[in-house]
Amino acid sequence: MKSTLRTVRLALAEPLRISRSTMAARDAVWLTVEHDGLRGHGEAVTSVYYGLGTATLLRLLSAVDLSRFPDPESALEALRAGRWPDGDLPPAVTAAVESALLDLAGKRAGVPVHRLLGAAAPPAAATARTLGITTPARAAAQARHLAANGFEIIKVKAGTPDPEDDLERVRVIRDAAPRARLLLDPNGAWSVAQADALLPRFAALGVEAVEQPLAPGDPDALGALAERAPLPVIADEDAVGLADVRRLAGRVHGVNVKLAKCGGVHAALRIRDAIEGSGTELMLGCLTASTLGLAPAVHLADRARWADLDGHLLLAHDPWSGIGGTDGVVRASDRPGLGIEEVAAREDVA
Repeated sequence: MKSTLRTVRLALAEPLRISRSTMAARDAVWLTVEHDGLRGHGEAVTSVYYGLGTATLLRLLSAVDLSRFPDPESALEALRAGRWPDGDLPPAVTAAVESALLDLAGKRAGVPVHRLLGAAAPPAAATARTLGITTPARAAAQARHLAANGFEIIKVKAGTPDPEDDLERVRVIRDAAPRARLLLDPNGAWSVAQADALLPRFAALGVEAVEQPLAPGDPDALGALAERAPLPVIADEDAVGLADVRRLAGRVHGVNVKLAKCGGVHAALRIRDAIEGSGTELMLGCLTASTLGLAPAVHLADRARWADLDGHLLLAHDPWSGIGGTDGVVRASDRPGLGIEEVAAREDVA
């Protein structure tokens, strides 16, 4: 097997503001693995939060030597069994390599990735659509547009210096989309005292669940908050990998599993197995990425209570297609592999 890398600039349709930052674009590195005339693809995106810049991703992915494996199936087995020859890879790199190998293995077998993972029918799920921190008028207009286009779940970013701003934004979103299910995500911006004071007020506005209300690093505090909170608490930044999730299982109501932070689809499935029966449920989340980056998670979408797989919908131009989502539902394809395809090249591709 041989592999090639390509760097892409992914510009957002509009800047996304969250409690700790504002993002207008991010870089992605595409990995293509070729064997016997077929190609599989994976994507890793840069992340300031996880310390992954473009140069770092290129260096790490360049060091992955797939030529030592006779076929993608044997490479996948090495990843699954923890027998990778070069030791542990960072989760985002593992997820991108696994994606390319799954895509290639599915094409070789003539089956979609979800079949390789044990699902008979193509998964489909209503996805949340994220609204960043913005003015109430803009938030109301966005929510009204999303509801008119079929979105059933809206995720509202929160964590402004004045919590009343967040409450007002949720109020106008609720009025603009009265039948939508609302999720709230302060990205760890609140203290315990703020969370105790604010969560009852957001629950009264009909918020269904809150992601990572407290700063990450104190899972005991998050678990204690979940015990007394008036709405479900979902861990995100405190639930990076399997060890984190095991500490939180049964203590929080949900864990947000992102393939780029846990290490790919098989790592996500291990997390799902670890929380089964604990009372903690699975949320499948994502970073802002293209359809290529989102597709592996979409092939798992039917295994989660909450799907937050809208990263490709935030882009000004998605260079891949095949998972839908513009009507509020993401769908895995029944075509071999990931079932996606690259659309016409644009000037934002380097």
